[in-house]
Amino acid sequence: MSASIAMPRAEAARPAVNPWVIALTVTLATFMEVLDTSVANVSLPHIAGSLSASVDESTWVLTSYLVSNAIILPMSGWFSSLIGRKRFYMSCVAVFTLSSLMCGLSSSLSMLIFFRVMQGLGGGGLQPSEQAILADTFPPKQRGMAFAVYGMAVVLAPAIGPTLGGWITDNFEWRWIFFINIPVGLLSLFLTHRLIEDPSYLKERTKGRRVDYIGLGLLATGLGFLQVVLDKGERDDWFASHFILVTTIIAVTALIALVIWEWHHDDPIIDLHLFRERSFAIGNFLMFMVGFALLSSTVLLPLFMQQILGYTAEKAGLALMPGGFAIILAMPIIGRLLSKYDARWLLVFGLSLLSFALFYMTNFDPQIDFRTAALARILQGIGLSCLFVPINTAAYAFLPKEKNNAASGLINLARNIGGSLGISVVATMLSRRTQFHQQNLAGHLNAGNGRFEAMLNSLIHTFIAHGASAAQAAQQAHALIGQILNRQATTMAYVDNFWLVGWAVLVMIPLVFLMKKVKPGGPMAVH
Repeated sequence: MSASIAMPRAEAARPAVNPWVIALTVTLATFMEVLDTSVANVSLPHIAGSLSASVDESTWVLTSYLVSNAIILPMSGWFSSLIGRKRFYMSCVAVFTLSSLMCGLSSSLSMLIFFRVMQGLGGGGLQPSEQAILADTFPPKQRGMAFAVYGMAVVLAPAIGPTLGGWITDNFEWRWIFFINIPVGLLSLFLTHRLIEDPSYLKERTKGRRVDYIGLGLLATGLGFLQVVLDKGERDDWFASHFILVTTIIAVTALIALVIWEWHHDDPIIDLHLFRERSFAIGNFLMFMVGFALLSSTVLLPLFMQQILGYTAEKAGLALMPGGFAIILAMPIIGRLLSKYDARWLLVFGLSLLSFALFYMTNFDPQIDFRTAALARILQGIGLSCLFVPINTAAYAFLPKEKNNAASGLINLARNIGGSLGISVVATMLSRRTQFHQQNLAGHLNAGNGRFEAMLNSLIHTFIAHGASAAQAAQQAHALIGQILNRQATTMAYVDNFWLVGWAVLVMIPLVFLMKKVKPGGPMAVH
């Protein structure tokens, strides 16, 4: 049993300006970076047509960004210690902004993909740097509210990304989904330069750092190939594809070698020893599930509304919008509650509400109204709001302040990998469960089924009454029944996905009680 040593850990750096101004400053660029993970999704057909490429080839516009983003995330703490956090953060904003400009000016797909890689490398360092800045800027009793501001950015941005991207593409041109980053990036650079300073402990740690080239190579190889597997697996039928099989072997081998190497290295790029702290390790796993649930549902809900309910992209976005407002309203409330209640109880409530929202979605059918779809998203948004801030607060609670940078890189990586895995899982399940239900339902459409025969005859008579010949009417009736069957099978596949994600969230609740209790609003302890 470990002894607890009460000590005033991580007294926030005393900023020369209001800390909330700093919070808004670092949230600006982070919001745009997270937005860019999803804003290009609906623009792919326009990008492909403009650059004379196929839609399948254009998906590398998404993959290239996610791959480079995942690689840089866990390295952000190391880079901050190597060159200073402010300098690293401003470098990331500059690279992200310049790359956004070049993405918008790209004249070929290969040029666009190259600059998307650069954009991902710049953007990947923003989220963990912001979290570390917030953890150092705010005292423990205000840290929940600070993380709430950050949480609004990273939870809301991927939710509105497809809708915003579609609106920009329809009303302007796809290039403007990248150009809109430029003024935000320039403003962020100006404010960061004027307002933010590195804490003294970080300035001392920038001296005498060595470059871990082997760790750097293994990390880039492992995470890069893993992201490609998760993004391309369903499209290439997973391990039936030689490319996916070889890529998986390379990713697993590199990641295993990375863990072994970094665990024994004196100055590692990623500090895996942080996982010895129980609350941090569990917090990372819970954040992985937050990413899994957030991004998988962000894929499923708009598709369901457009594919099954027949909504336009704009109407689907409007149905999701109340969930975004729920997140904005709930985040500050959660931040305040953290100063009064144990974070673990908020986590239990959040996981319970999120799983309830997903189970509520299992009642979806092709006849649900707009209000039902919007309500489901609102419940989900509130549940996610109750998770993001408490997880971050509990995960940082028992770490020494000099580990903030390394910790933020790992916890953001967990969310991103969880999101990538969630998208891959639901995409695979949606395809395969649709086929399963199609075969199952088709087995009931035979001459021995009285209801099928009655429906078929009724349709045939209806088409004949509208002027079709007997042969045409029979053909049209069978085609219509086939469409109804496919729609029903697809709906059942969506429901299967909602069940899966709902149970995946619900079984996380017991893990919450393995985390250490954090005294609300009080000084944090080191064990």
